[in-house]
Order: sequence, then structure tokens, then C-alpha cells
Amino acid sequence: MTSPAISFEFFPPRNLDASFRLWDTARALAPLQPGFVSVTYGAGGTTRKLTHEAVTALSNHYGLNVAAHLTCVDASREETMQIVDDYAAAGVREIVALRGDAPKGQAAWAAHPQGFASSVELIEAIAERGDMTIRVGAYPEPHPDSGGSSAADVEFLKRKIDAGATSAITQFFFDADTFFRFRDACAAAGIDAPILPGILPIQGWAGARKFAASCGTSVPDWAIAAFDAAGKEGEAALARDLCTTLCGKLLQGGVDGLHFYTLNKPDLTLAVCADLGLAKPVMAA
Repeated sequence: MTSPAISFEFFPPRNLDASFRLWDTARALAPLQPGFVSVTYGAGGTTRKLTHEAVTALSNHYGLNVAAHLTCVDASREETMQIVDDYAAAGVREIVALRGDAPKGQAAWAAHPQGFASSVELIEAIAERGDMTIRVGAYPEPHPDSGGSSAADVEFLKRKIDAGATSAITQFFFDADTFFRFRDACAAAGIDAPILPGILPIQGWAGARKFAASCGTSVPDWAIAAFDAAGKEGEAALARDLCTTLCGKLLQGGVDGLHFYTLNKPDLTLAVCADLGLAKPVMAA
């Protein structure tokens, strides 16, 4: 049986301590031979320069295939495509093309006057180059801006694939059935590009719930009850068990790849991969 492909998401460090944490995380996870790793943009494009630095360092020093996040926020078309040119010059050949969130203090997303009006326009422009693999975001539960319509999210994903994207990475979710329903809806809509489930190993329950609220991920009652019962002392063990169980169900359901949102902390992702037989067991200190 072929082992599933795995990939990891990192975010760019904002200070020296965070830099050491990112490099330690990359060093710990690189031996798992991920198909790619992605590096995020801050909200409103606030980490544009830091993202570029992290992408090039991960590529040059760790030999990782890096997919750089790129958004339409607060930049002209010319400025955005210059970033693509800079990545290409640095040997980076994968982009995660996103619309992006509204800058801090701005109530709703609005296109730059000379910028791309949507992720579809951005994808089309990158695809015209002919030298980039383009990944996009997907939402198994309604995106906050979709008006609560899963059908609208599926339709928009199809537009992104038709524009030139080659695969999609989903927002995180708690139930495998949430992903399977979305996958089936995408297939019914004629989407045949690979859709990678985004997996969030829960590093902290309070933070995970806040993250879920910001991106439209529903938190099931059983998860709330389980973490309430586990308390602080049992939170880490429960998080590992739930993440491993979720990944196991996805693999049993035919998924051939898993994309882990690491939050620049390797231990829980390593532990889950070990539980799945994808890495050496994590030994207690």
C-alpha cells in the first residue's frame, strides 16, 4: 500500500525567538520528506517580506519544496506579479494563491484600486506564466464571506481550478464526514483536481476554538465535551488521539494526502505521523 503524501504549513517568524522555533520545526519535520511545505501571509499581507525570507530559507537550507502563499491584498497587479517573479528567480515553483483577509481595522475585504479583484484573477495571471504549480484554498464548511452557502464555495472552487489551479487545500475541520461531503459535492460539480484535507493538530483548545470562529469552522458538541472533561492535564493526549483518529478515518475513506497546520510547533504533528506509521515513534524525554 502506498503511503499517503504529507505536507506542512508554517508561518513566517516576526522575531529572533520565533525564527529559531521555525527552523527547529523545519529541521524536525524535514526527515518525513513532505511533498511540499507552505508558508503563510499575515492578515492583510502584513508579513509579505517575512514570508519571502522564510520561503527562500526553507528552500535553500532545508531542501524543501516550498509553496509560497500569495494574496491579492493591498498591492497592485504589478507589485503582486513582481513577487511571483522574485520567487521564480529564487527557484520557487509553487504558489498558494488566495484572495486574503481584510487588513486589520478594515471591516470588509476590498480590492486594491490597481490590484486583482479576486483569487480567480490572480490565478489566471500566474497560470499565464506557465512555470508555476498553483494551489488554492477550499472550504468544506461555508466561508465567512459566502453567505452560508456551501454550494457557492464549491462553485467558486471550480472557477479557481478552471482558471489554472492544480490542487486545493481545505480549511481545517473536526469531522471526517465534513470533508467527505465536500469532496462528493466537488466531484458532482466536475472538479477532478486533488483536494488535500487541512489538518489542525490542536496545540491548545482555547486557541483552536478562537481560530475556528474566525474561519467558519464549526466546533461539534462532542469535541467541547471531550476537552472539558479532559481538562488542562489531559488536553495534549486527547488532541493527539483525536487528530490521529481523524487522519485515520480520512485515509480509510480514500484520501491520499494530509496537510498539517503545524503552527510552527513540530511535536504533535510528529506524534500523529508516528501513530499513523508515517514517522518514527516519538520518544518521551
